Amino acid sequence: MDANLLDAYLRRIGATRPERADAAALRDLQLRHLWTVPFENLSIHLGEDIVLEEKPLLAKIVDARRGGFCYELNGAFAALLRGLGFTVTLLQGRVFGDAGRLGIPYDHLALRVETADSSGPWLADVGFGDHAHHPLVLDERGDQRDPAGTFRIAEAPEYGDLDVYRDGKPQFRLDTRPRVLADFEAGAWWHRTSPGSHFPRSVVCSRLTPEGRITLSGRKLVTTVGGERHEQPLADDAALLAAYRDHFGLVLDRLPPAPGNANG
Repeated sequence: MDANLLDAYLRRIGATRPERADAAALRDLQLRHLWTVPFENLSIHLGEDIVLEEKPLLAKIVDARRGGFCYELNGAFAALLRGLGFTVTLLQGRVFGDAGRLGIPYDHLALRVETADSSGPWLADVGFGDHAHHPLVLDERGDQRDPAGTFRIAEAPEYGDLDVYRDGKPQFRLDTRPRVLADFEAGAWWHRTSPGSHFPRSVVCSRLTPEGRITLSGRKLVTTVGGERHEQPLADDAALLAAYRDHFGLVLDRLPPAPGNANG
């Protein structure tokens, strides 16, 4: 990533270039990313290509000021961190679903990050939706307190994998072997096309806020402040387009059709 693009990315998330690629900088960058770049699956419903290569990911998130889902968000964040001097490894994960069932391989992309101050290594993640606000210590096996809850990383029963828990509930299982972006193409394709994936079944756009979280789910705006949830139905297309613009910075020229309705 060249210096101009790196600075543009930092402006996108409201950050300044850190003096050192240390743990404090990583923590600040992750939190600012969660505040500013939404977790969203609009490309699936708008029929847009999702290309898991660094250049198009950065063009989408930095130049077009969009968001994305895990492969896009953590793929782009990895490029930013490397440009700032962090050492980053892509990890594949399988998400725990109903009844503790594991999802497909390459269900999730997360990041192992090593810092200049030799702390960590850290598990950084800006692409799991409602998750840890701060990076987690990857080698720590005790409880880790976070504004989103109590997290714990434990050895999985087999294969040397790691399970990530939030408040005692398993979130995803990590394979700690290094991966590259191209490895995740099959998982991204499955999530775009399979009836077994929840992404084609609903349109969602969500980001963390300093007070809580704000989410557009279909035509409903959900705001959580201090643990209190407020829902606001949006009556028409104009209101929905305005919500995307005002709350997420997404300027859309058209709305995604409602799932199951190609004509919207």
